[in-house]
Amino acid sequence: MALPVSLYSSAQVRALDAHAIDDLGVPGYTLMKRAGESALRYLRTRWPTCHRIVIVCGGGNNGGDGYVLARFAQAAGLRVTALAAVAPESLKGDARQAHADFAASGGQVLPFASERLKEGEVIVDALLGTGLHGSVRADAAEVIRALNAASRPIFALDVPSGLDSDTGEPLGVAVRADCTVTFVALKTGLCIGNGPEHVGAIFFDDLEVPVPSTPQFVPRLERIVEAEIAAALPRRPRAAHKGDFGRVLIVGGGVGMPGAVRLAGEAALRVGAGLVTVAVAPENVVAIAAGRPELICLSLTDPSGLPDAIERANVVAIGPGLGRTEWATRILDVVLASDKPLVVDADALNLIAERGPRRRDDWILTPHPGEAARLLGLQASEVQRDRLASLERLVERYGGIVVLKGAGTLVGSRGRIPGLCERGNPGMASAGMGDVLTGATAGVLSQCGDPWLAARVAVLVHAMSGDAVARAGERGLLAGDVARELQSCVNL
Repeated sequence: MALPVSLYSSAQVRALDAHAIDDLGVPGYTLMKRAGESALRYLRTRWPTCHRIVIVCGGGNNGGDGYVLARFAQAAGLRVTALAAVAPESLKGDARQAHADFAASGGQVLPFASERLKEGEVIVDALLGTGLHGSVRADAAEVIRALNAASRPIFALDVPSGLDSDTGEPLGVAVRADCTVTFVALKTGLCIGNGPEHVGAIFFDDLEVPVPSTPQFVPRLERIVEAEIAAALPRRPRAAHKGDFGRVLIVGGGVGMPGAVRLAGEAALRVGAGLVTVAVAPENVVAIAAGRPELICLSLTDPSGLPDAIERANVVAIGPGLGRTEWATRILDVVLASDKPLVVDADALNLIAERGPRRRDDWILTPHPGEAARLLGLQASEVQRDRLASLERLVERYGGIVVLKGAGTLVGSRGRIPGLCERGNPGMASAGMGDVLTGATAGVLSQCGDPWLAARVAVLVHAMSGDAVARAGERGLLAGDVARELQSCVNL
C-alpha cells in the first residue's frame, strides 16, 4: 500500500483504533490479525529469501502483533523463534489471546536472551508500541541495545521500540530498524526529527480502517508531493515572454560576500523566474556579473537605490550574504518597509531576532535550526527536540509562512496543516545550500503568486535536486551543483 499523504499523532491513531472497535464494530483481535498478516507480507517482500526469523515480543498490543506474526510465519513455513521480553502469563486482552493461539498452533516461546537473536536471518521488533511515555525502562532498554548490537537486519512493527511516535526522538534509546511496517495511520514521529534514522524504509497498511472526516482527525502534517510542482509551475504558453514569469529582487551580498547572493540569484533563474536582479555592495558587482551574466546587478553604496528596484519587482528576497553591519541594517529597514511579498533568510533573520519579534502576513521566513533558535530565544538543541512544536511557535510569533530547514524540512502557516519534505540528504549540509533555497522560493513565488504553494514546491525541488546530485556521492556535494539541477526538477 502506498504511503498516505497525511500524518497523525499517536493520540489520533489510538482514537482511530477505538473508532474501528467501538463505532465500526471491528474486534480488536481482528485488527491484530490484520496487522500480523500485513507484517508477514511486507517481511517476505523485503527479505524474500529469508527462512529464519526471531521475533522479540513485549507485553502490550505490539507484542500481540508479534505473536500473531509468529503464528502466521510458522504456518507459512518459516522457522520462527519467539522471544518473550515480558512473561507471557502477564499478558492481557488481545495480546494474551495472540500468545495463546500461537502456543496452541505448536509455537514455542522462549525467555528473551541476547544470544538467541543470532538464530534468525531477520529480527522482528515487537517490543514497544506507540503508547510509550517517558524514557524507556531499564529492562526494555537492555533488550533494545541487544537488538541494535545483534548484527542482523531489524523489521519493526508499527514503530521502532523506544522512538517517540510524535516527535521522532529516541526516549533514551531506540531500535534502529532496517524497515518498519506501520498500521492504521502514518505516525508523525516516523518521518520527522531523528525518526527516519531509526525507521529505515517504511511500509504502510491501514488495516481497512478509514479516517473519519471530523476535526478530531485533522492531520498533524502532510507530506509534500510531486503533484504540487505542476500546480505551481504549469506548462508555459508558446507565446510567453520573460515578463510573464516574474521579476525577482534579491538583496544581500555585503562586502566580501558575493557568493551567497549569486547562488540565490542563479537558483531563482533555474526555477524559471523571468528577470532576476541582485542588489549588492559595489565591491561584489564584477564577481557576480562575470560568473553569471544573466543576473542584473544593482550596486548599493547606500539604500537610496533600493526603492525603485523594489517597485519594479514582484517578489523581494533578502538575507544571503547580507551581514550584520550598519549598511545591512539600513538595507533591511528599507526592504521591510515595502509592501512586496518577501522571502527572508540568513542574516536578515538574525537582525530581526536581535530587534525582537515582528509579525507580517506576506513574508516567507526560512530559518535553519540555529536561526530559529535565535528567533525564539532558545538553543538549537531545543528547537530540534520537537521541530513541529518549534515551527508552530515561529508561526505564532512571526506570522506569514515559516520554512524550518533541516532533515525533514517543515513548512507552516497559521490555519494550515504543516507540510513535510522527506527528500534531501546529508550531503546538502554544506555552505550556500540555504541561499539556493531562498532563490528557488523567490523564483517559484514570482511565477505562481501563491506563497504557501511556492514555499512547499521550492522546498521539494531543492531537496529533489540535492538527491539527484547525490547519486554521484554525498561528500563534496556543492550548492552550485544543486542550483544547476533545479531546472530538471521544475520541468518534471
